[in-house]
Amino acid sequence: MPAAAIGIRAARAGYARVDYEASVPPSIASLHPVLMPHIAAEAEEAAAELTRFDAELGSRVAGFAPVLLRSEAASSSQIENLTASARAIFSAELGAKGSRNAELITANTRSLQAALELAEQITPDSIASMHRVLMESQPRHTPGEYRTEQVWIGTRSDSPVDAEFVPPHHERVADLVEDVARFAARWDVPSLTSVAIAHAQFETIHPYTDGNGRTGRALAQSMLRYRGVTTNVAIPVSAGLLADVDGYHSALTAYRRGDPNPIVRAFASAAFRAIANSRELVSAIDEIRAAWGDRLTVRRDSSAWRLLDVFAHRPVLDSATAAAELGISQPNVYPPLRALVDAGIVRSKAEHKLGPFWRSEEILDAIDAFAARAGRRQRN
Repeated sequence: MPAAAIGIRAARAGYARVDYEASVPPSIASLHPVLMPHIAAEAEEAAAELTRFDAELGSRVAGFAPVLLRSEAASSSQIENLTASARAIFSAELGAKGSRNAELITANTRSLQAALELAEQITPDSIASMHRVLMESQPRHTPGEYRTEQVWIGTRSDSPVDAEFVPPHHERVADLVEDVARFAARWDVPSLTSVAIAHAQFETIHPYTDGNGRTGRALAQSMLRYRGVTTNVAIPVSAGLLADVDGYHSALTAYRRGDPNPIVRAFASAAFRAIANSRELVSAIDEIRAAWGDRLTVRRDSSAWRLLDVFAHRPVLDSATAAAELGISQPNVYPPLRALVDAGIVRSKAEHKLGPFWRSEEILDAIDAFAARAGRRQRN
């Protein structure tokens, strides 16, 4: 989608008049989707698998929830061509300024966290809050406020003529978001079917000048929590969508033409892929953490042992964050950090104007491997 700052006014440079047709999405709040039986069954099975995996991690949520949340944020951002290494993302959370993409992904992580915290109710206000957190560093996109101009999806930035899709006129947006929120809050539509259709409807409305895709996928995570499909972690479903971005976009197009089956199937397939990939990530982190226990030789009452669990779920730390995680004063955190460096478990490197950061390259590599497995098929 072109930068909203360009808008339709830019067409004046080359056109005396621009005629185009904008979408007029139907209301869905009271509709009951009818799917092909095998797709409905696949969606139900996928929802059950999401719940099962979430329950498996329930007792270890403190360790894996942060890693999976950031993996979801990174995957959702990558669908929008925003990529960064795990090292850059975790470093950006501590204030490092080396990667603009990492900063945007960090904002997406905060948006997802807000989505989970707001999942008790699905309302236009809760959706606006997700967008506001996501876009707070980009005021030109009026965080949390609906667009007041036409936007479009396509390769041209000066005109919606010949665009792939032109969302509804901005005067329709508020009512349409209210409508999709009412649909999302219903309990009589199967959970993953509801998530997929609400997401597709939200993307069709395109209520903001930017950040719609990431906000829409945050809405999906909020709905999974709202419906009780997940209760402990944000399983990175976007990583499953990332495996076939063309298929995901084609499914959105099919939805806009009146067929909900492809988008429901896309979400079901994405859920299965995300679970398999997340299991592999969890297993890798478990193995790394176990190996650390064999390499660390300091006395058992040292805080270094507790730091192992901190680095397993937060592989980049500064001294202030490490001390806060352990509940000790900052001066007292340096000896255990030094013990982990001496054991070859973490490395320390000074960051410009920020002092030293300590990193677990093994955990960062495992998270990057997760992203690599998620993959991305190139568009034809």
